[in-house]
Amino acid sequence: MSGEPGGSASLPARVRRWCHRAAAYEGQERETAVLVLKAALAATLSWLVAHGLMGAATPAFAPFAALLMVEVTLYRSMLRSLRMVGAVLLGIALVTALAVLAGTGPAVFALAALAALVLGRWRRLGDQGNQVATAAFFAFATFVSLTGPGELLPQAAEILAVVLVGSAIGVAVNLVVLPPLRLRGAARAVSSLAGGLRRLCEDIGNALREGRPEPETAREWRSRADGLLGTARQAREATGTARESVLYNPRRLLHRRRVDVRDHDRLVDALERSAHQLSSVARSLERGRGEGGDGEQPPTRSTTARCGDLLLGAAAAWRVLEDWEASDGDGWDPPVEEFHAAVEAAERSERDLESACREDGGPPLHDPSLPYGVLLVESARLVDELGGVDEVLKASADPGGTRQDREPPRGRAGA
Repeated sequence: MSGEPGGSASLPARVRRWCHRAAAYEGQERETAVLVLKAALAATLSWLVAHGLMGAATPAFAPFAALLMVEVTLYRSMLRSLRMVGAVLLGIALVTALAVLAGTGPAVFALAALAALVLGRWRRLGDQGNQVATAAFFAFATFVSLTGPGELLPQAAEILAVVLVGSAIGVAVNLVVLPPLRLRGAARAVSSLAGGLRRLCEDIGNALREGRPEPETAREWRSRADGLLGTARQAREATGTARESVLYNPRRLLHRRRVDVRDHDRLVDALERSAHQLSSVARSLERGRGEGGDGEQPPTRSTTARCGDLLLGAAAAWRVLEDWEASDGDGWDPPVEEFHAAVEAAERSERDLESACREDGGPPLHDPSLPYGVLLVESARLVDELGGVDEVLKASADPGGTRQDREPPRGRAGA
């Protein structure tokens, strides 16, 4: 029925909503629409050149090659162009040699298919290895209708020329028409990771302020922390794509601020380490309630509450990073002062926790050999990671470009 979700009447509505999002907002829909339009333009231009100007007998090779060149980044487009030309050259050379020596019978096709599939496994061809067989099959289909070697060699040369033309047009369209610059994707990935850390820090911190949580709750937190490691891998992939998109891209010259994706890499490193430490915090909370191990005196309610305050301070800092990366800002303009203030607040909470451990006779703050010591040590390490992010933001915002390529600190020595 037309009013039911998923019915025939809902499809046009969904299409209209998708088109509206693509036109009104920067995001996945717009990126997809631009990529589709560019691919259609590259294919059309390639067909017009191969069919209309060159009069090629096999013009379909040109749009086929052009489509493969319109990639998500210019770097990938150029790299794919080189690999594809190499793969097509191998496929055509293979079939040409076999056709000249043995004809175009079924046995020759079987031999060509086997050899092309083996050559396609060559790792230097990367994801274009399957184009060896594709080019071989198309070329063989063309050679079947030819009468002899005198026609075969010129036809092979024409196919290769058409492929080169299509590849060149595809790369040119990708370069000239809105060359992709994937910086927002990297920023959104970092924002998502920071948001996950912020929510988990808030949940654990609020629970610790109220008392020691149940092991089942801690087990759920550990599962969430482990899940953030998957988010970190996605963020790393997004920053890798953004890094590629800057290479050879003229749009980077139009940015009002510096474009350097290495800053995002450092942020992902610090966030991933924080996820590991939150997983350790949750694991320590799973290890029983009320009594410590090996004669350890468990922390008092006051000490646990201060540990919760520390985690809530870390959550406040992650929120600053989350909100900044989720904004629609252009280039790299980090909230240095706001983030530094949040880090200072978290450091004050850490000092309060250290004082509470000394005054209450609780476990040493920096002794990870004890179950409760792990809880306190890993909580305090979060502050170290915040300090590392603080250094990255301050150094990368230096207008003089004096930022050093160094790793943020990885926690206390011996911890």
